Amino acid sequence: MANTTVADPDSGLTGAQLAKRYGLRFAGERPSLGEYAGQLWRYRHFIAAYANAKLVASFSNARLGQLWQVLTPLTNAAVYYLIFGVVLAQNRTPNFIAYLCTGLFIFNFTQTAVQTGTQSITSNLGLIRALHFPRACLPLAVTVTQFQQLLGSMVVLAVIVLVTGEPITLAWLMLVPAILLQTVFNGGLTMVVARMGSKLADLKQVMPFVMRTWMYGSGVLYSVELFRDELPPWASGLVELNPALVYIELARYSLLENTPLLSSSLLQLWVTALGWAIVMGVGGFIYFWRGEQEYGRG
Repeated sequence: MANTTVADPDSGLTGAQLAKRYGLRFAGERPSLGEYAGQLWRYRHFIAAYANAKLVASFSNARLGQLWQVLTPLTNAAVYYLIFGVVLAQNRTPNFIAYLCTGLFIFNFTQTAVQTGTQSITSNLGLIRALHFPRACLPLAVTVTQFQQLLGSMVVLAVIVLVTGEPITLAWLMLVPAILLQTVFNGGLTMVVARMGSKLADLKQVMPFVMRTWMYGSGVLYSVELFRDELPPWASGLVELNPALVYIELARYSLLENTPLLSSSLLQLWVTALGWAIVMGVGGFIYFWRGEQEYGRG
């Protein structure tokens, strides 16, 4: 009976041996973690170009174009100031307008990245099935797009902070590492929700409610002192670990003088921010990589 494992009778090599000799792999095989990271680095220009294209396309049908990336959070800030600053009298917080806008702009960075990232695989199935590239390019491009929007928002926020009476200080420099740490955190979280969204089509319907709840629990719209005043110490301690609150507090501490902070230690705040960036950045990357061969199938 003939040996069915022999792919080349003349050489006597099996298919597996021939594949090894010529560096062939199974189609769709997941590369090692190190190889995958190397592939992403080689595709960095594709990620940047794709992010730029998505940014331009997202406002192409609007008359005011990319100006909406600033007008949207400003409009939200005006509405929330009316409700929380005037109606609920939270404007007793020092410079509440700048306090509110800082929280909204920073949280919006994470919120938009997560909501868009949830659909980054399912909305690009045609591209995934037509071209070979590391699929993590898609959620990472979402993060880059939102980072570019944040940079424009930060210019507007700086104007708001100055107009409302805050001085320019050396503490403003701390905003740079704070945003970079948040960007790493967002990249990892976007990869997590991208993989989840590729399996659960209804996740995009649930995510707005999740993000709204997260916003209310992150001290965006009111003074974080309410957590300390209204919650038991153990619950207040848990709130201090909320990553959205951590990055918002760092931004507020950088831009505003006399701003109330929930965390009793600035060093603890930076350690927590760094920890979340590492855990979510690395963990999200590994979680997404483990599903690499599944994206676009079925």
